[in-house]
Amino acid sequence: MGKLDVPGATLHYEVRGSGPVLLLICGGIYDAAGYAGLADLLADRYTVVTYDRRGNSRSPLDGPPEQQRVETHADDASRLLAEVADGPAYVFGNSSGAQIGLELAARHPEQVRALVAHEPPLLTLLPDADHWETVMADVERAYRDGGVGPAMGTFGAALGMGGGDEEDGSAEGGPAEEQEPPSPEMQEMFARFERNTEFFVGYEVPGFGRYRPDVEALRGSPVRIVPAAGEGSAGEPPHRAALELAERLGTSAETYPGDHGGFGPHAAAFAARLAETFPVE
Repeated sequence: MGKLDVPGATLHYEVRGSGPVLLLICGGIYDAAGYAGLADLLADRYTVVTYDRRGNSRSPLDGPPEQQRVETHADDASRLLAEVADGPAYVFGNSSGAQIGLELAARHPEQVRALVAHEPPLLTLLPDADHWETVMADVERAYRDGGVGPAMGTFGAALGMGGGDEEDGSAEGGPAEEQEPPSPEMQEMFARFERNTEFFVGYEVPGFGRYRPDVEALRGSPVRIVPAAGEGSAGEPPHRAALELAERLGTSAETYPGDHGGFGPHAAAFAARLAETFPVE
């Protein structure tokens, strides 16, 4: 484990394994612990780096919360890679973490060998983008008037998703799959996710929901970009966005196990798919 000072925040990060560097960028209310199962499965062939994004869990801001920008988070990821990697790294991002990965590939292509962008919620690329702008405004209004509960209710109802990583904290398969009471470490992790919810819906959702990637820069980038969609999430906005991104990049989206948060309950299959995309030389 380590700490890295970046402008406006201090990042908590974790490194395990050996081999080429693989950075896993979480989304939503998750932190490094949400990738623990996946990271452990990959650590036999990669130096796996996970971290808590600024404002979440163990990565406090230097000052009060403020509206977040994907670009700022991409620069955080760039600084982290400069700290832990000697050259370009493999990158996997899920959900808003995939948005960060795309911006990282556009802004700092020299640091990225290949990127798997799993279900980035690029709402601005969808045919109903105007609808999603209205949703973002509704979420902002709900948070301003009623706080985290009404804002999450508004956001969740608009997405119409049946779970996934940002809605129920289902890392490692979620409580429903636990055969025994959660360990103290799991309880602590879920408590952090719950605390992250207000920052997520109040300070990340509006800016990330309005984010529009530089598709031309990505098309011209030397980075291999692989959009990915869950086999169990067809029709959901992030799944649709992954397909739309692939079309605009002139490629096709790969299908990954599970739904929006499939890397948790399907960690072994997920790790195998990532290993196919990220060759160890």
